[in-house]
Amino acid sequence: MESPIPLSSWSEANSQQFVDYGRYFVPEREKQIDMLCKLVPPASGPLRLLELCCGEGLLAEALLEHFPQAALTGYDGSPLMLERAAQRLERFGERFSVRHFELAERNWRGGQAQYNAILSSLAIHHLDAAGKQALYTDVYQMLLPGGSFLIADLVLPVGSEAMEFAAAEWDAAVRQQALELDGTLEAYEFFVREGWNIFRYPDPMDQPSPLNDHIRWLEAAGYQDLNVFWASAGHAVWGGRRPASS
Repeated sequence: MESPIPLSSWSEANSQQFVDYGRYFVPEREKQIDMLCKLVPPASGPLRLLELCCGEGLLAEALLEHFPQAALTGYDGSPLMLERAAQRLERFGERFSVRHFELAERNWRGGQAQYNAILSSLAIHHLDAAGKQALYTDVYQMLLPGGSFLIADLVLPVGSEAMEFAAAEWDAAVRQQALELDGTLEAYEFFVREGWNIFRYPDPMDQPSPLNDHIRWLEAAGYQDLNVFWASAGHAVWGGRRPASS
């Protein structure tokens, strides 16, 4: 069995780059955030949410605005990201809290089921296949009956033609976003120069898995109502739900 590469391999320099360039590098970022908000199961009372690898707090901010009755805990392995998230979401007071963790470790998992939804964006692809399966099983136990696990992440295209297609689509998406946001190709050129397109420039820190494998692992862990809600340029949004009767 392979050992998962820890997210500690991700440096604070990487974090700063993503803060600076994430709006260019993530295809249809705002659409993904909006979609995840809409997919959180509704609740008549208080809503407890957990975000794994919350980054600078963009998704958390949207969730707290979308659900005025929600409280959200954001986990991340980067002190820089946690500081940025705490600053961004300071206005929400006790509704938002942060915690340092390592996604690949299991010491933060477990305890009683307490969350209506657990979400993760652009993080799970750092785990190997065994690490992803263990995460899905452990998260299931942390969800309340009827709770959802929602994921937005990179997925591995199957076959060389699909890999090249995803790489080209990702390049095109970043190029378009750079032009739309700035009117220049500076951000796109940085994306190419730094080798951020992992479908062209594989990095041992990145271990995306085929989307079909994710669905199969979720099903094996007990999730139901499994769906792929969106996919583009080697990125996807998918998830499942812990049965209401479990």
